[in-house]
Amino acid sequence: MKELVGTGVALITPFTENFEVDVEGLKKVVNFNIDNGVNYLVLLGTTAESATLTKAEKQQVIDTIVEVNAGRLPLVLGIGGNNTQSVIDELKTRDLSPFTAILSVSPMYNKPTQEGIYQHFAAIAKASPKPIVLYNVPGRTASNILPETVIRLANDFERIVAIKEAAGDMVQAMRLIEGCPDDFLVISGDDMIALPMVLAGGTGVISVIGEGFPKEFSEMIRLGLDKKVEEAYKLHYRIAPAIDYIFEEGNPAGIKAVFNKLGICGATVRLPLVDASNALKAKINTFVDNF
Repeated sequence: MKELVGTGVALITPFTENFEVDVEGLKKVVNFNIDNGVNYLVLLGTTAESATLTKAEKQQVIDTIVEVNAGRLPLVLGIGGNNTQSVIDELKTRDLSPFTAILSVSPMYNKPTQEGIYQHFAAIAKASPKPIVLYNVPGRTASNILPETVIRLANDFERIVAIKEAAGDMVQAMRLIEGCPDDFLVISGDDMIALPMVLAGGTGVISVIGEGFPKEFSEMIRLGLDKKVEEAYKLHYRIAPAIDYIFEEGNPAGIKAVFNKLGICGATVRLPLVDASNALKAKINTFVDNF
């Protein structure tokens, strides 16, 4: 899965002030990232506010991105949830031909055991026509996929090719890198430790900050993959304050404030999320002005 080495970005869904999908804004976001060197695009993940999109809106987002991308970059589609059968049904009914892989989040709210997590992804692996990237984000799901469970899945199912690891735990990340098969991709899902993970043997990142600063963040990851440590860390420390800012009041309010400052799209989010505060917007605006 060389297509998923480097920098992937978890695309936002821009909204108008009337809370409708901003198709023109979405097109600008996609082109901005392609033009500035990211390696692949991730659709309908957490950052896309997919939990608040209707079925029709999700299709609208997919159609827009596929059209604008026009085959230029690999695409990864978020298909996950805490109803295993529902995930399987979507895998069987959705047109997945434009996509290189799917990104499937660990079940949230149910808090399954490790065996439950294993069986959930085993069922998905058997049903999926596309390679699967596991998504571990315990801060949102309330359960952690332990390294031994990931290693077991990686060894048992050829369809399971990677993990987006967003526990923010370098020790856990290193255990994954060491214990998983050599061709299994360990992808950072945490922007602040993306570079350390790459230097430890990880294969890249699925980033939020990277879509706001795609040129610099993608270059940082490339330098990390080439083990050009000093140059990579110069970029890391240049970008790091913005990573703190965009998550200060939750995702994607922060990154949408970045796009608003860049003049690419508006900053509107849907309830239960709220827009970034004026104080946070001021910090983000100052950072962008001085970047």
